[in-house]
Parts: sequence; structure tokens; C-alpha cells
Amino acid sequence: MNESEFNQIVDDLLISIEDAVENLIDENDADIDIESAGGILTLSFADNSKIIINRQTPLRQVWVATRAGGFHFDYDEASQQWREEKTRAELFAELGRHGAESLGEAMVLAP
Repeated sequence: MNESEFNQIVDDLLISIEDAVENLIDENDADIDIESAGGILTLSFADNSKIIINRQTPLRQVWVATRAGGFHFDYDEASQQWREEKTRAELFAELGRHGAESLGEAMVLAP
């Protein structure tokens, strides 16, 4: 995948994450603030924790920073999903898992 294709896929991903979180806020009155600036998406929670999602273009990865640590996701073209490079966990599932810890309740995100 070239840089232009990578950037388009990540742009679409960030919009998809933002839409999923907005749906969660609308449907469940979840206390999450969303900030998008310069290709970085930040989810802020009432307990003062954050999830930060950003692109790493030279590595063709998406990096996610959470209270639990940093995670690197590679794009799997066959499944069209982002997978954590070590555990192969799917990105939306991981965002939901880490977000639930901050919310204190289930956080299910669907692309």
C-alpha cells in the first residue's frame, strides 16, 4: 500500500471511530468528549483518562495510547481490519475494551 492509500484508509478509520463514539454517546448518554485535530483523535473520559489514536505514516500503522500503554495496529487487507501487531486483536474491540475501563461500563464500538 502506498502512502496515499494508507492516508485515505486512516482518514476513513478516524471518521468511522468518531461516528461510532458519537453513536455511543447519543444512544447511551456516555460521558466521552471527542477531539479531532491534525489527524489525531482523542477520546477523553470523565475519570480524566484518554485514548489517543493517531497515524504513523512511515510505518503504515495506527498507534493507540491508553492508560494501559501503547498499541500498534497494522492494516490487514484481506479482512480490511486493523489488528494489533502482537496480539492480532481487532482495533474496535480494543478501543471498546480500554474505553469500558474508563467508562466503568460496557463500551461496544462497531465500525
